[in-house]
Amino acid sequence: MTAIGSLNEKPLHAALKAWYHQDGDLVEAPVDGFVVDLVRAGLLIEIQTRGFSSMRRKFDRLLDIHSMRLVHPIASVKWIVKVDAHGQEVSRRRSPKRGITADVCAELVSFPSLLSHPNFLLEVLLIEEEEVWRPDATKGWRRNGYAIQERRLIDVFDSTEFGSPRDLLTLLPPGLPDRFTTKDLADLLGRTRHLAQEVAYCLRESGAIEVIERDKRGYLYRVP
Repeated sequence: MTAIGSLNEKPLHAALKAWYHQDGDLVEAPVDGFVVDLVRAGLLIEIQTRGFSSMRRKFDRLLDIHSMRLVHPIASVKWIVKVDAHGQEVSRRRSPKRGITADVCAELVSFPSLLSHPNFLLEVLLIEEEEVWRPDATKGWRRNGYAIQERRLIDVFDSTEFGSPRDLLTLLPPGLPDRFTTKDLADLLGRTRHLAQEVAYCLRESGAIEVIERDKRGYLYRVP
């Protein structure tokens, strides 16, 4: 029998759920009007590959009465696999992009205050994945006629847990000055200024860092 909610499940989500599953876990279990990926001894486990904002209603309803763990994968190694219209592989190359744990802030900006809730824990997995591209004349204008069909799990390299706002301080890179800007943060992370701004926003809104002043370089931050 097909599990509730699994008919439209994407391969990456299904693979991570299988990887995370332990004996005794309830799979696709109904809880207070919602379907939860895994339930383990009263702990609700949700695997979200992207789009944290879509979880808002579920968190609003469940978090005050249940302990919840949100698991999010980031591709540290990604392979771009192109297939033809029949699904046959025609090329495979390694993407130059390497995800880091701080990339989770691109999703966490939806509600950074979640980490202040005593029932919430965020777990970030660094993974190796395949991203399958298929010809698509309608959606493929950004990728030379190809659209992303699906993502597939190859391996899980590492896991980091965030259970409080202070845990987010581990996202700050070594060598960051006591008073820093998002440019300082971007330079040391080796990422764009945009991601650095998302990281700073998440840390600021959760209370892990604070704004001390603004000068011609922008906002100056520090750890309280």
